[in-house]
Amino acid sequence: MGAPLPSPFRFIRPGPASAFRSLALCALVFSATIAASAFPARAQDCRSSPVAGMNWSGCNKKQLILGSSNLENANLSDTDFSQTDLSGSNLKSANLEKATLVRASLASANADKANLAKVEGYRCDFSDVSAENASFASSELQRTNFSNARLTGADFEKAELGRASFDKAVLTGTRFPMANLSRASFVGSVFEGPIDFDRAFMFLTRIEGVDLSAAKNLQQGQVDLACGDSTTKLPAGLSVPASWPCSAAD
Repeated sequence: MGAPLPSPFRFIRPGPASAFRSLALCALVFSATIAASAFPARAQDCRSSPVAGMNWSGCNKKQLILGSSNLENANLSDTDFSQTDLSGSNLKSANLEKATLVRASLASANADKANLAKVEGYRCDFSDVSAENASFASSELQRTNFSNARLTGADFEKAELGRASFDKAVLTGTRFPMANLSRASFVGSVFEGPIDFDRAFMFLTRIEGVDLSAAKNLQQGQVDLACGDSTTKLPAGLSVPASWPCSAAD
């Protein structure tokens, strides 16, 4: 057996306190590295080109031309798209909760299963959009254009839809519970199944020529406030009022 090493070369086992300090230092360095890299990545996301699954949450995207973009599964919550062109874009399953869509265009976009809850979309263009099973719950959508839209299974619970146009839209299974539909128009819209108007406010809502036979939770008081004509069809148990409150010229 060889002679023992001189004392300067002897291995000294660290004590428990020394090992703990080493582990704590490593954890601190790792956390600082992650934090330093996270903030530049978030700032870079707002400047990057649109791709599926990206994160633009809280970004300013006002007055841009982003038509035909692929934003499927993207996080667009709180994003400001005011006056931005998103027409023809893929927004399937995207999260746009609390996004600003004032005067934006989503015409002909695919927003199936998208989350548009609590969006601010005054005068937004959703014409020809496909937003089947999408949520518009509690959204501000006054004067919004949904003409020719495909809204099967969409949810508009508590949405503000004053003067919105649903003309020639497909609304099978669409839900409007407690929505404000004052002066909204459903002329030429198609209900191939039930549609829910539970406690919706229907002051001067245009239902001329609309077949509401399959409507759910529609009450006589709502019908009496709406604007129909001799071709309007109502669910069993409801009757056409003696006179509708508005004329064709209104």
